[in-house]
Amino acid sequence: MQSLEPYTAGEQPKDKKYIKLNTNENPYEPTPALQDALKNARSLRLYPDPLAAEFCEAAGKANGLPADHVFAGNGSDEVLALAFKAFFDSPVLFADITYSFYPVFCEFFKIEFLLVPLRDDFTLDAAGFLKPNGGVAIANPNAPTGITLELKELQTILDYNLARKRVVLIDEAYVAFGAESAAKLIPQYPNLVVVRTLSKSHALAGMRLGYALAQPHLIEGLRMAKDSFNSYPVDSLAQAAGTAALRDAAYYEGVLSRVVDTRTWFVRALTEMGFRVLPSKTNFVFAGHDRIKAAELFKRLRDRGVLVRYFDAPRVRDFLRITIGTDEDMQKVAAILQEILS
Repeated sequence: MQSLEPYTAGEQPKDKKYIKLNTNENPYEPTPALQDALKNARSLRLYPDPLAAEFCEAAGKANGLPADHVFAGNGSDEVLALAFKAFFDSPVLFADITYSFYPVFCEFFKIEFLLVPLRDDFTLDAAGFLKPNGGVAIANPNAPTGITLELKELQTILDYNLARKRVVLIDEAYVAFGAESAAKLIPQYPNLVVVRTLSKSHALAGMRLGYALAQPHLIEGLRMAKDSFNSYPVDSLAQAAGTAALRDAAYYEGVLSRVVDTRTWFVRALTEMGFRVLPSKTNFVFAGHDRIKAAELFKRLRDRGVLVRYFDAPRVRDFLRITIGTDEDMQKVAAILQEILS
């Protein structure tokens, strides 16, 4: 275990009040329907439903799938970890710039992996995944770039791996902010697993609730992996909250629309200041400026009470990842950036 390099989460400082734009949390409150749902949740003296049946039914309905196509977990990170354990052999393929938990899972489960380089414009090269492998993991939209792979390109990866009986995992943590979901492909592809979180789109980061969508034989594989670690990973309150959230689609359509509208004008403001901003379909932007190093800009923003995310890694050292907050927050950030650059 001494050689294991764990995932590094975004900082959560308590020394003063910050505009917190470093962990891609939703700036708006979850649906008011949660209040009644939590009051009526299953008694906490009882164990929760190990299958989270009511939540799975709601998640399935929200995605046009039966409940037996859904698996619930204690956040999407747990679902991803169980999927790596249940479905992947060496070597797993994933992008060289993507969610940094993937190599951690591989190290922990002793699975070898190969990195598929993104193109120079940070788009994902589907052809790089058309080679022998023990499984494929793709964040779509990708993180931290925010760029989306079109479904027709994804299908070429699915077709290649279906013929070789290899699982393709699509991590859709940010899909609700403007990208097209691969969930519609599940009836067609028995090798497809789509993973979602309620942390970003449904403003439930504090609840830790995620789920997978797949055909029933893959869902059963996830349940077997789950029951080898923890039979009751999703507590009763999280199940009740998640179910209420998924059933209130109208409320969240409004929330998501506000985030996307804010992203649109903030990207325009950054571009006018001379930033290079990658095209984003997420609740964050990935941006850099030729006149100031990203590490220095990160420090200056922090000194002024703004937390963003800096990745000291090859190819992305010139960029900052900035979560989209409220209009008020982003107007303050835009003004601070203008001040720093001037």
